[in-house]
Amino acid sequence: MSASAVFVLDLKGKPLISRNYKGDVDMGEIEHFLPLLAQREAEGTLTPLLTHGHVHFLWIQHANLYLVATTRKNANASLVYTFLYKMVEVFSEYFKELEEESVRDNFVIVYELLDELMDFGFPQTTDSKILQEYITQESNKLDTGGSRVPTTVTNAVSWRSEGLRYKKNEVFIDVIESVNLLVSATGSVLLSEVVGSIKLKVFLSGMPELRLGLNDRILFELTGRPGGKNKSVELEDVKFHQCVRLSRFDADRTISFVPPDGDFELMSYRLNTQVKPLIWIESVIEKFSHSRVEIMVKAKGQFKKQSVANGVEITVPVPSDVDSPKFKASMGSAKYVPERNVVLWSIKSFPGGKEYLLRAHFGLPSVEREEDEGRPPIAVRFEIPYFTVSGIQVRYMKIIEKSGYQALPWVRYITQSGDYQLRTS
Repeated sequence: MSASAVFVLDLKGKPLISRNYKGDVDMGEIEHFLPLLAQREAEGTLTPLLTHGHVHFLWIQHANLYLVATTRKNANASLVYTFLYKMVEVFSEYFKELEEESVRDNFVIVYELLDELMDFGFPQTTDSKILQEYITQESNKLDTGGSRVPTTVTNAVSWRSEGLRYKKNEVFIDVIESVNLLVSATGSVLLSEVVGSIKLKVFLSGMPELRLGLNDRILFELTGRPGGKNKSVELEDVKFHQCVRLSRFDADRTISFVPPDGDFELMSYRLNTQVKPLIWIESVIEKFSHSRVEIMVKAKGQFKKQSVANGVEITVPVPSDVDSPKFKASMGSAKYVPERNVVLWSIKSFPGGKEYLLRAHFGLPSVEREEDEGRPPIAVRFEIPYFTVSGIQVRYMKIIEKSGYQALPWVRYITQSGDYQLRTS
């Protein structure tokens, strides 16, 4: 079972919007939510699911709002939470900012959306692009014509409208990989993973079927193709857009789908493999009591020489009581950001195999601080185009449409930093 009712509350627990889907939970039960939340918060036992009697409250907080679903049954909690976050996404698409004021200003639209998002407690149409076809900002106006249910709601392909036409048929494919890395103060890698996604921007006429081929190791093994470990990748934790035919993928690893129009994420994956740090950082921080702090940071690009990292930002933490900053960088520029207690070293273009040095000098007050500040890690941001850590490749993109038009697929590869941190001693 799913949700019985959904509420949007302000920070005082007052309902701004509510929708009763099943009628098996008294709407007045919501009055117990905020006192229960405050009690649990005071006790330090706050959880995403709160219970009062036989009623369960599943809730999330967004800006100055609480979004709460109630149920008496043993509901599918992951489904309910996914729906609440989807509510936030859809409302944000409509109102740009989802907060108390935007809900009050657009309550008619909110009620219409709630009626379409869920039916009898079960998620229904949650794609904002489809909703925007028939719930517009002017939807409270009377329509003298006959009511028409959009084909996207009743169609088997609910994520794509019929009758789309483009003068130039194109598909843009972005393969984006984020590197999450945590290195200890001694230089050992504590956490290393790659989180990837394949995003498409589709401008195709009609109702085409697309087939995407990757250098998937399991596919190579199924078909008996020569694909060594260096030429293929083993995808883990794969998640697809609803348009992908999962039965076809399970049978022969073919990614076959009728795409939504415009931008969407086709799939995401995760690789828990040991990744060599793409940008390696070494730092020496010397603190002279009552006098000064001297910092030396060395950054080395440990990726292919023909690749270049763009927009590199190295964030180096410094004590909160420093002053009089002086910098000398062999490449890029450095500045002191006092509100964050960091030095921000920016390098516009960082080729692979190169090594750069930053020296920073700060003054210290004459009075020593008694408390011992924790030393946050050095954080690194970067983006490397035309490069993937995993080695994933788009082998082909076939576009099949009954009119037989020709379409151009364009592929771009990007590797970027995720949560990329190196601890200092």
